[in-house]
Amino acid sequence: MRSTSGNVDLNQISEEQLPVAEHKLKNWKHFLGLYAGEHVAATEFVFGATFVALGATMTDILLGLLIGNLLAVLSWTLITTPIAVETRMSLYTYLQKIAGDSMTRLYNWANVIIFTVISAAMITVSATAVRFALNIPAQLDWYPTNLAFVLVVLAVGIIVVIVAMYGFNAVSEFSGICAPWLFIMFLSGPLVLMPVLAEAVIGQTTVAGWGDFLEIGSASVWTGLNANGEPGIGLLEVIGFSWAANTITHFGLIDMAILRFAKRKVYGLTTSAGMLFGHYIAWISAGIMGAGTAIIVQKSIVQLDPGDVAYHALGLSGLVIVIVAGWTTANANLYRAGLAAQAVFPKSSRNRTTFLVGLVTVAIACFPFVFTKLLPLLTYAGLLVVPVGAIVFAEHVLFPKIGFSRYWAYYQNLTHSTPAVASWGLGLVFGFGLNMLDVMSFYYLFIPTWFFTIGVYTVLAAKYGANREYPEEKMALESFYKQVRQHQQHEADAQPAFQPDTSMFSRVLKWVAVGSLLVTLALALQTFLFSSGMSEYQSHRDLFFNIAFGCTLIYFSSAYWAMRRQKALCK
Repeated sequence: MRSTSGNVDLNQISEEQLPVAEHKLKNWKHFLGLYAGEHVAATEFVFGATFVALGATMTDILLGLLIGNLLAVLSWTLITTPIAVETRMSLYTYLQKIAGDSMTRLYNWANVIIFTVISAAMITVSATAVRFALNIPAQLDWYPTNLAFVLVVLAVGIIVVIVAMYGFNAVSEFSGICAPWLFIMFLSGPLVLMPVLAEAVIGQTTVAGWGDFLEIGSASVWTGLNANGEPGIGLLEVIGFSWAANTITHFGLIDMAILRFAKRKVYGLTTSAGMLFGHYIAWISAGIMGAGTAIIVQKSIVQLDPGDVAYHALGLSGLVIVIVAGWTTANANLYRAGLAAQAVFPKSSRNRTTFLVGLVTVAIACFPFVFTKLLPLLTYAGLLVVPVGAIVFAEHVLFPKIGFSRYWAYYQNLTHSTPAVASWGLGLVFGFGLNMLDVMSFYYLFIPTWFFTIGVYTVLAAKYGANREYPEEKMALESFYKQVRQHQQHEADAQPAFQPDTSMFSRVLKWVAVGSLLVTLALALQTFLFSSGMSEYQSHRDLFFNIAFGCTLIYFSSAYWAMRRQKALCK
């Protein structure tokens, strides 16, 4: 896209390298399902147990997670979404325009590695559920010790690769189906295990009110003492953890790849489906389920893997939730990895790069260490990419306000942007330097690092020509994008109009899907509210396990069937 003068054969340019066409934009429902699916992952079982092991109090959890996740939603809404909607580009394409080839290649390779490992970890977690069902020994070493486990990983992983290869629509459709079911499951699990905790703490299986709930949670789940019996983390650490958990996607702007499809900037608020449910309710639910499972199996919560917790809370449906939650998160991250790889090799299609990256991902997933080291990976990955997000924010948002030229390096035909590379490097030195000096909580380091990088990049860019005007180059670029819009409009006119499926049979399928979810939740509420003793509780719990699994099969069958009927009308 360096040449913007005259007519360009747009058929020779990969679609991923162009702004998203208007007719391919998505409504808010797509993003609700996508973020709910991605951020309700099997690792929520791990993070829920982490807060318990770190010694957070119940007040810290209820208040801290709420504040931190609201800050994350605002970060997506006020920082990431406006840039994504205004440019309709992924971060990888935008970075190519403002930073040149050298930095872009380095950054894209970094993202390929980061998202490949994250996707591999999700696949490994999903495989733990199948391992549990097939009675395969737990994989406790950094390498696989059982051939059957490797075969399970390969089977689980290939599904993730196939879905991610089909692109954004496939990812959002898959997540859209999974999201309502995941919501019900994470609500049902704590309801099913709460009587066990109540019996252990207050000597009865019924919870009379909010006071009992606080007493049970404070005594058996979030006690304020860590695994060593010492006072644990506080409110500020919980807020910081929940805000920083996704810095790579909001402050780091990685989610421009997803939110560029949003029709309006306000759709950034749909990330609340992932944060307020996935990272608030699900983390709280996972803590309760972990504590209840620990009582049942007589183990410490830190000795349990997601398969253990999910099975004892939800039965066979619990094993399905670990698999599905791992898939939905792995799909979105492998899609991002494929985009980054496609930016490195622009002559290759995104399907091809996603497939090749997917093969590497599945191979890495065979090694259990990627799951056990996921938390530090996410933390350091966030600090690694935040300076790049700051550079893009400065270029796109700040520069026009102070009279600088956006895309100045592109207008100069630079293949290497010294200000961008230097700012990224200095931002990393600054951020990790603060970490080494231990001047503040690690979870908040992304904030001063972000501001520092913006300042450095602004000063350096001015020295290299960002403070000059480029009227001819700007007109040429606008002419190119006008040609792109005309080309995309021609494609849109050739496509059939969307036809909603209003047939009675499809309506019945949707009613069946919703009904199966309501039955599952009703049985969980029965277990929670009407178990007057342990024998009655056991009876209700067994009933829930059996019927809920049947409802799970019914839900996915009917929901998928309804989706296929709708897609058939759009062909």
